[in-house]
Amino acid sequence: MKYYSTLLFLVFFVTFSAFSQEKVIKYTVANGETINQIAVKFKVTPYDIYALNPDARSGIKPNTVLLIPANGTKSAAAKTETAVAKTGGNTKEIIHEVQPKETFYSIEKKYGISDEALKAANPTLEKTGVQIGQKLVIPAKGSAAKSLVAAEKPAKEKAQEKYVYHDVVAKETKFSIAKQYGITIEELEKRNPEIVSNLPIGYRLTIKGKAPKTETSSAAATTAAKPVETAKKATTYMEYQVKPKETFYSLGRTFHISQEELTALNPSLSEGVKEGMVLKVPAGYLAPAPIIPQQQPIEKPIESSNTGGSIQIVDKVKSETVSVNPEVVELTKKRGQNERKKLVLLLPFNLAKMQNDTASTANRIKNDKFLNMTLDFYSGAMMAIDSAKTLKLPIDVAIYDSQETKTTSNVSTLIAQNKLQDAHAVIGPFYQSNAEATANTLRMYNVPVISPLSKDKANPIDNLYQTIPSNDVVRNAMFDYMRAKNGNIVAVVDKKKESVISYIKQNQKGVVFAALTETGGLDVANLKSLLLPNRMNYVVMETGNTAMVKSTIKALLDAQKTCQVQLVILEPNSTLDTDEISFDNLVKLKLMYPSVTRESDEPGVLIFDKEYRLKNKINPNTYATRGFDVTFDTMMRLVQGKTYQETADLMTTEQVDNKFQFYKKEDGGHANKGVYILYYDTDLTLKVAN
Repeated sequence: MKYYSTLLFLVFFVTFSAFSQEKVIKYTVANGETINQIAVKFKVTPYDIYALNPDARSGIKPNTVLLIPANGTKSAAAKTETAVAKTGGNTKEIIHEVQPKETFYSIEKKYGISDEALKAANPTLEKTGVQIGQKLVIPAKGSAAKSLVAAEKPAKEKAQEKYVYHDVVAKETKFSIAKQYGITIEELEKRNPEIVSNLPIGYRLTIKGKAPKTETSSAAATTAAKPVETAKKATTYMEYQVKPKETFYSLGRTFHISQEELTALNPSLSEGVKEGMVLKVPAGYLAPAPIIPQQQPIEKPIESSNTGGSIQIVDKVKSETVSVNPEVVELTKKRGQNERKKLVLLLPFNLAKMQNDTASTANRIKNDKFLNMTLDFYSGAMMAIDSAKTLKLPIDVAIYDSQETKTTSNVSTLIAQNKLQDAHAVIGPFYQSNAEATANTLRMYNVPVISPLSKDKANPIDNLYQTIPSNDVVRNAMFDYMRAKNGNIVAVVDKKKESVISYIKQNQKGVVFAALTETGGLDVANLKSLLLPNRMNYVVMETGNTAMVKSTIKALLDAQKTCQVQLVILEPNSTLDTDEISFDNLVKLKLMYPSVTRESDEPGVLIFDKEYRLKNKINPNTYATRGFDVTFDTMMRLVQGKTYQETADLMTTEQVDNKFQFYKKEDGGHANKGVYILYYDTDLTLKVAN
């Protein structure tokens, strides 16, 4: 951050001065090495290396010479001797003031005392943990002298230390584990150097002490070693360019890596995620070059040896034929009929344009974001079709190239060829104007047209179904939830957010606005006066101003001492992703927001993720998941013994990421109001509130 350049210089100068009095090692960086790997090799922290080599924060290259601080055993002993000297070498107690980033483990190591001794001398530690500025009593009666002995005989001390281990489970990160045990990530990595580049599920971490040499522990170690070995073989890295609107959260989900691990690989991220940045990321999660559907017309579908019909991908699109039997599954408790249904997907591959394009397919895939989105949606839809095969749904599916631009498509040609009129449902086109034109034309045939991706407010057309909730619907869901909880709703809105101010004043009566100062900042005293002691206070914060965000968070943390407070945002806020905003504070305030998608650990969701990875060698992104959800939800509605229209009026459904809760708009047509209310829980995970 540019604001801190002077401060960082001073910190570096003081740190360097301190290190200059100690021995350092000159080390030449090998090809492919990272700061974390070097830190583990020399048993120091990445911070120690950055302190002596500030330029390394922007990345290191092979043959770069780094200054590495010598192993800290002797200096730790020297510090202990100083502590003894201050007490005259006798048994007087030492008072230690907790510094930033210090933990139980680091303090005990510094003074060479046991965990039990420290907690016995400070009984409140069991409940409160260590806090910055806290004054701790270091046990008396020769504890300092004992620490000298401990420094001289570290092996004996470690052997006597109580062994604490932790088995890694799904979705845990180094950050959450370190926080659980009150240690830093650096300390965790020092004790477990195998996890520097990866954190395998099932691996047994050493938190404290040394694993006892028993048959059980040996067996556990052997079992744990297997995923680590696999991880080592699989851990390769590649470059990835940050796309618009990507955040630490979205990158972490894509690459299965925590913010701390991502920043360790890319020190430039300390200033936040920025579009266009080229990052070092674990390979294996990015898609290989997508397979473009075949560009030759299919004259005859592939014959199947089974009976019961087929799902046919037709008209210049990759052919896949799947045999199914006339059986249905339960979307609700009622079973459907045996009548075969026809589903049509209109996807904008624009194959004719590609045939006339001189650019290579690889270049087109690399540069055409719209084509990539289409291929991702298509891959998810194909997963849904595979599921239809497994469930033996009585459905025939035809996929056509809609050949779309924002204002044109080939839908009129397809209708002239009588390919859409007998469909029981049509998914697509992608662009709103084309979806509306398709719905208007097919209205006389009573064919429902499902708009899969558009967020625009649709014109009133009876057979048109918007699957993505509009911005106002998303906002309304958030306010409806807060009112359902009988909450006191207070808004902190920047003057620049005129549209948000207007929306709240026109649509959300009873919401009070916190006053702003003459300079546009938050009037903290006024905000606190609006909070009620006997009700949950929901504070809706809409601002991109870092200073206002900080002052709001600080005021709410202080207010938590006397009343219930929860922080709410109505839309993604990139300011909250920067290092200047403490994620811990957002968790303390249980940051809550509305979303059209969720994260779920339900078995069906996990199965989808796993199967998608096996088939496509990549994690499903938003468009792939949406392709599955919209397609599978539509097919399931068609086999309930009712029309799509009837199920839309009667049924709310949930798929992998999306909820479908259709309602009839007053002016005509249908829209989706399936919105999730998400919040950060104290265990650092996102949970669904509604």
